[in-house]
Amino acid sequence: MSSTLRLLVIWKSVIFAALKTNEYSNINNCSSSVSKFIFLGFPFTWEIQVLLFSIFSGTYILTLTGNLCIICAVRWDHRLQTPMYILLANFSFLEIWFITSTVPNMLANLLSETSTISFCGCFLQFYFFFSMGTTETFFLSAMAFDRYLAICRPLHYPTVMTVQRCIRIGAGCWVCGFLYFLLPVYLISQLPFCCSKRIDHFLCDPGPLIKLSCVPAPATEIICAVYNSVLIFSTLFFITNSYTLVIRAVLRVPSAEGRHKAFSTCGSHLAMVSLFYGSIMVVYVSPTAGNPAGMQKYVTLFYSVLTPLFNPLIYSLRNKEMKAALRKLFRIVRFNQSHGRNL
Repeated sequence: MSSTLRLLVIWKSVIFAALKTNEYSNINNCSSSVSKFIFLGFPFTWEIQVLLFSIFSGTYILTLTGNLCIICAVRWDHRLQTPMYILLANFSFLEIWFITSTVPNMLANLLSETSTISFCGCFLQFYFFFSMGTTETFFLSAMAFDRYLAICRPLHYPTVMTVQRCIRIGAGCWVCGFLYFLLPVYLISQLPFCCSKRIDHFLCDPGPLIKLSCVPAPATEIICAVYNSVLIFSTLFFITNSYTLVIRAVLRVPSAEGRHKAFSTCGSHLAMVSLFYGSIMVVYVSPTAGNPAGMQKYVTLFYSVLTPLFNPLIYSLRNKEMKAALRKLFRIVRFNQSHGRNL
């Protein structure tokens, strides 16, 4: 009990120190007059910028199309209106907004001579990008828990994971995800920023923003690192533990077909977990410690742009029910198109 109280006192003093940082803003700062930031983005020639614009535009359109197909398939196929696919549809909806929080602005900046964003726009992007990233960790945890119940507790699964409870879990993921990062976003927005206003990134990220501060902000860095570490390692531990129990249960299944089906479903989930967590751990456990700016940009590009693209590919190609539902959806679309032309 005493150790818990001691930790609470230490944490309170760290937050207080972070809140006091902006009192020392008289050291060569322009915080009061900062109205916009300048993204350095990707310093390539104009021809390569146009090529990147084409690639990222195509990636964005494919991501929207693929994830919308999953949402529509779950909505229109009654066989997929089960907890696993309801969580998957929520996850696809999340991926659409996750990539939309960064890519449209990045595309505009690729074709612009001055890649700027307003002060308020920067912190809105920061908040929504990180809130949706946090929500993604919660949904991956919820999907791991769903698979654990379905495979390790099959007799209890229909009563424990009802559709109503699944909806409540999904709502909890959304609410907790959007509440989690409020304090770090507020603390960084209160830092005294220097006159350069140049962010060596393509989005508003905590590491480059903290580096723009005119005064050292160790307390804010510690808070960001603690928030990131608690979120990443607690959810990763939960997911890893869930799938470890699942794999142990699957190995005891006597039927080879049953083992293959279970491994196929869990394999797609584990692929998404590996892609997402492998990249965010490189950047966000310690946002300003020793990571070159170039590496941060490219790793962030991978998990913010490519991971949402892989989601529909991984979940549809490795799942017979989803492939059947997508084929049914495409037949409905083609029939409606041909029927419309005939009219």
